[in-house]
Amino acid sequence: MEKIFKQKMTGILSGIVIDYLAKNPVRRSENLLKMATFLDTRKKHVPMIETTRKKINDLESRWSKLYISLFTELDRNVYKKFVNNLVLNSIIYNAQRLDNREKLGIPIPWAVLMDPTSACNLKCTGCWAADYGKVSSLDYETLDRIICESKELGTFLFIFSGGEPLLRKNDIIRLCEKHNECYFSCFTNGTLIDRELAREIRRVGNFAPAISIEGFENDTDFRRGKGTYQKAIEAMDILRENGVLFGCSTCYHRENTAVLGSDEFVELLIEKGCLFAWYFTYIPIGTSAVPNLIATPDQREFMYHRLREMRADKPLFLIDFWNDGEYCDGCIAAGRRFLHINSNGDVEPCAFVHYSNINIKNVSMTEALSQPIFMEYKKRQPFNHNMLQPCPCLDNPQQLREIVNASKARPTQLKDMESVEEFTSKCENAAKAWAPVAEKLWMGKTEEITSKEKAL
Repeated sequence: MEKIFKQKMTGILSGIVIDYLAKNPVRRSENLLKMATFLDTRKKHVPMIETTRKKINDLESRWSKLYISLFTELDRNVYKKFVNNLVLNSIIYNAQRLDNREKLGIPIPWAVLMDPTSACNLKCTGCWAADYGKVSSLDYETLDRIICESKELGTFLFIFSGGEPLLRKNDIIRLCEKHNECYFSCFTNGTLIDRELAREIRRVGNFAPAISIEGFENDTDFRRGKGTYQKAIEAMDILRENGVLFGCSTCYHRENTAVLGSDEFVELLIEKGCLFAWYFTYIPIGTSAVPNLIATPDQREFMYHRLREMRADKPLFLIDFWNDGEYCDGCIAAGRRFLHINSNGDVEPCAFVHYSNINIKNVSMTEALSQPIFMEYKKRQPFNHNMLQPCPCLDNPQQLREIVNASKARPTQLKDMESVEEFTSKCENAAKAWAPVAEKLWMGKTEEITSKEKAL
């Protein structure tokens, strides 16, 4: 009862604040920040308030542009749900998540990634989805139960992948409606997004698609098939017309790294209305893997520098899941920040690590989070002293072999049942080649931090 009351009051108050800010986001933010300064009698939040004021008032900064775009580009229901469900609920229920983690002695994720279906209307080069087979799916009742049990633990963000998750668009919209206090996203090729679906996304408000794109037309169609790029761009235009919050996901590999790190590509995403971009790097999973597509050490270093440069001046929220280990103390898988549930129900540490002891169709989320492979992860995280080598498969393959063998986890790819030895053997050379480059970058980073500490 207390939880429901807290949610309702938060929604009412934030709605009032959002409507107030929408009429003049910058000027009225200044009024709210003055009020916050007055109420902060112990002066505990002065640095945060001043940093926020500086970023919002600098109209040329990316943060100010991003902030203003929430009110000028998005439908009211969409930006209200973003603030309420993703921002405020994450803060309010973080304490619940941390308390449960301490009480139960298990990792509890900030986000759950799950596959409604393994089916897909494309067949992309190097994609592992085909190795799951195209016959498995999680029914609505199972998806709903996963969300209900996760909420009890303190998790409120849910991301759909696949396969192509929008083949289950009706069930996804239904889940967004039922779990109105949660926030949802998906990784989609974008080809199934039309105006009718965009209107539904706008109506529910708590769903933000990430459209997969591999660069410009030649780069995208190289992996995803002819005509895919144009359909993805059309989907972005439709979502923007409807005031929907959306972004993109992209995978850099040996053939497209320079393009994805270019100003031209990122400016295209901004022009089309993307507000966030997830950068992945290619991992050689399954029978259709192409190990030669793994980015070279020079390319990975290039992306490390470029994303940091672009974050300084581009009004786009950028994350690189491999080169940003320094911000989250290494690997975030196996429930530490997220987990993956495939379309067959197998609960895996990560979308790129296909081994499990548990199937969600037979157990609760609490039991799934306490399975042996997750506990072996927990013992070892972080996997390296160098946070630029966070990954147990691409950067520390020996660690993944030890985890899988110690936990007696089974392979979960229905088509080929790839052993951990087979999988990690394809990553060994890349790990060895990246190690000295990562060490050079990390030493430079730690020296920079030490110099700043001395100056203080």
